[in-house]
Amino acid sequence: MKISKKDALMWFEFFAQLPEDEEIGAKQQEIINSTFVQIEAAVEHRNNALMSQIKGLKTLKNRTYYVGNDEKFPKGCISCLFGTGLNAIRKTNKCNLNCKFCYDYGQLDDIPPVGEDMWEIGGTKFYEKDIDLLLSIYDKPTGVSYVYLEPFIEIEKYYPVIKKFSDAGIYQHLYTNGTLAAEETLKALGEAGLDEIRFNLGATNCSNKVIENITIAKKYIKSVGIETPMTPEFFKAFLKKKQRILETKLDFINCAELHLNENNINNYYGENMYISRFGYISPIWSRELTLKLMKIADEEKWDLVVHDCSNYTKFARGLNWGSKAGMAFGTSNYGCEFSRFPYEFFIPVLTDDNFQFLSEEELPDDYKPEVISL
Repeated sequence: MKISKKDALMWFEFFAQLPEDEEIGAKQQEIINSTFVQIEAAVEHRNNALMSQIKGLKTLKNRTYYVGNDEKFPKGCISCLFGTGLNAIRKTNKCNLNCKFCYDYGQLDDIPPVGEDMWEIGGTKFYEKDIDLLLSIYDKPTGVSYVYLEPFIEIEKYYPVIKKFSDAGIYQHLYTNGTLAAEETLKALGEAGLDEIRFNLGATNCSNKVIENITIAKKYIKSVGIETPMTPEFFKAFLKKKQRILETKLDFINCAELHLNENNINNYYGENMYISRFGYISPIWSRELTLKLMKIADEEKWDLVVHDCSNYTKFARGLNWGSKAGMAFGTSNYGCEFSRFPYEFFIPVLTDDNFQFLSEEELPDDYKPEVISL
C-alpha cells in the first residue's frame, strides 16, 4: 500500500488524538507502516541526490559512508562496525552542560550513580581490582569506549583503568564536550594509553576553548576528532570557524545523525521528521547537513575523514553486534526508543507542501475511515 500524503495526514491527526493506552488494530497498523515507509522513501530519494553530488564518496564495506583520508578513519568506529561492538564503560553520571539534543535532556539530575569506586561494564558493576579478573575470563574486546556523561568531571579516576586496558592491548576511545579538559589532563590520558578522543564540539557551539583543547589533545593522543549530532546550529557555527578547526590537525569528524527519544524530542517539535526502519526517529535535516558538509570537505580536500554516522550506520552496527554476540540470524539491538509512536511529531512533514511522496495510491475501500473502526 502506497498511501497518499493526504490520507496519511488524515489518519495521523486521528492517531495523535488517541489515548496512549488505546490499542491499534491490524489495518490501522498497516496504514501507520505505509506512512512511515512513504516518508522514509522520500527522504532516501533526497539523500541519494545529495550523495550523488559527492565525487569522492566512499563506503566502508557498505556499512557506512565517508570522505577523506582512509588512514584517519577512526578505529573506534571500525571496532563498532566490524569488531565486538560499542563496549561502553560507564563511570560519571553527571554533566556540566545541558544540551537540547542530549538523550538525557531534562533527566540529568536523576541519573543514578554507578557507585563509589565502581565501574559499569556490560551492565555489571566492577571495582577497579576486578578488571584483571574480567580480562582473564572474557575474550578481549576489539575496543572499549568511555561514555556517560562527562568524564572530565572526575577524569583522574580514569587513568588507572585506561592503563589496565591499554596494557591488555585493547583499543580505547573517550567522549567529552571538552570544556573541562586541560593540557595536564589530556597529557595524562595519553600517558595512560588512551588511543582516541572525541570532542562534542556542538555542545558548546564550537567554542574557542574547546577548539584549543582539540589542538592540545593532538600533542598527546594519537587519534583526535569531533563527534557531534548534526544540527543547523552546529553546521552554521562550524563553517564560521572552519579554518581554525581544521588548523587543529584533527583526524576525523563523525557527523552523527541526530535521533530523538522521549527526553529530547519536544525540543524539536515542529520539525520535519522521519523514522528509519521503524527504529530511530530523526529530523530530516540532520543527515542532509552531514552530506552537505561531506561535499564541502571532499571538494576542498580536507586532510581528515568526515564520517556519515547515520541511522543506516547505526542499523549496520546493530546487526554487527547481533552477529558478534552469537545471536540468531538477523538479530539486532537497533529499534524504536518510544513505547508508542509519537504520531503528532509527523504531522509537520505531512503538512509540508515542499515534501512530497514519490508515488501514491488511493486507499482500498476496506481501509477508509468510514469502514475501519478501532
